[in-house]
Amino acid sequence: MKFINGQANVDGWVPSSNNANTGVGNHGSCCAEMDIWEANSISTAVTPHSCDTVSQTVCTGDACGGTYSSSRYAGTCDPDGCDFNSYRMGDETFYGPGKTVDTNSVFTVVTQFLTTEGTASGTLNEIKRFYVQDGKVIPNSYSTISGVSGNSITTPFCNAQKTAFGDPTSFSEHGGLASMSAAFKAGMVLVLSLWDDYYANMLWLDSTYPAGKTSAGGPRGTCDSSSGVPASVEASSPNAYVVYSNIKVGAINSTYG
Repeated sequence: MKFINGQANVDGWVPSSNNANTGVGNHGSCCAEMDIWEANSISTAVTPHSCDTVSQTVCTGDACGGTYSSSRYAGTCDPDGCDFNSYRMGDETFYGPGKTVDTNSVFTVVTQFLTTEGTASGTLNEIKRFYVQDGKVIPNSYSTISGVSGNSITTPFCNAQKTAFGDPTSFSEHGGLASMSAAFKAGMVLVLSLWDDYYANMLWLDSTYPAGKTSAGGPRGTCDSSSGVPASVEASSPNAYVVYSNIKVGAINSTYG
C-alpha cells in the first residue's frame, strides 16, 4: 500500500517488477476482510478473513504475513480465509457458462449473515449464499467433499474443510467467525474493483492451485494453469468491464429483488 494511516509508505519501497502501479514498502495494513464476491465467469468464492484486532492496524516487514512476506502466516490476520468455492467444494456443474447459475446472463448475488441469537446485533455464526436468476432463487451448492458437509460458511464447515484439504488452520487461529462478528459490529467499508493478479495469476480462484495439486482442494475451476497472466489478460481484454447495480443492505430475506 502506498499510504497507511495518512503516511506515505516510502521507507524500503520497492516497485513491482511487472506492474508500474504497485510495489512493497516496509509497512503494511492488517484488518479483517469479507470477500463477498470474488468472481469471474468461471468461478466464484465467498471468503471471510479473520483478524486478531477489530480495527485496521499497521504492521512492519515480514511480521505482516500474507502474500509479500517471507512467512505467509506471521501476521495478525488470516491470509487464506475460509472460502466457499462451489467448484472447489466438489460441484463442477453449479456456476459458470450454461450451468445452474449461468454466467452468460445477469444474476443477483445474495449473502446473508446469520447470528446465534437470530437478531441483527447478535454474534455471527453462519454466512449463507443465494443467487437469483430469471426470477428463480437458487440456493448455494452443497459440498460433496468427503468429511465436509453443508452449503454455507460455519465454524464446523471451516474446520472440516481445512482438515479435508490439508490447509493451515489460520482462520480459526485468528478468531474465526467470532472475530468477523466483532469487525462487522465496528463497521466495514464496501470496496468494488475489477482486477487481475500479478502474484498468482488468479489461479487460486479459477484453476488448480497450488499448481499441480490434483487432490481435494486443489481444483478450483476449469481455467488452464497457464492462464491469468496479467499482461495477456490486459492485452486480450483491454476494455473489460463489470456492471454492479441495485446494491442493497437489509433484513434477512429482504434483498432478493
